[in-house]
Amino acid sequence: MTSTSELVARRIREQRRVRMAMNSIRAEERAKLKGGKEAVAWVKEEQCIGCDQCTIVCGDDAIELYDKPLLSPIINVDVNRKAKVLRDPCTGCKLCVLACPTDAIIMIDR
Repeated sequence: MTSTSELVARRIREQRRVRMAMNSIRAEERAKLKGGKEAVAWVKEEQCIGCDQCTIVCGDDAIELYDKPLLSPIINVDVNRKAKVLRDPCTGCKLCVLACPTDAIIMIDR
């Protein structure tokens, strides 16, 4: 029979293994993202939830939020915010892509 201490040790080892695997996958995904002067961020409006995370991390002030009417007649919300990338100030640093919780921001060719 497995003791409690052995189960705890096994769980810790498994957590480390999974964390290392996830970090490796994230690093590969980040490396695949194009960026730099030849790329610019683009917001997929239907996925944007207006959380403001992209504007917080953008050091270039290249992202602004705007109000858009909600398309649902069921939910009565006055303001539905969406993000918009300003092409000229965007430097292609990819920080907004990494900060977006809904993967609404992608990098495209300038």
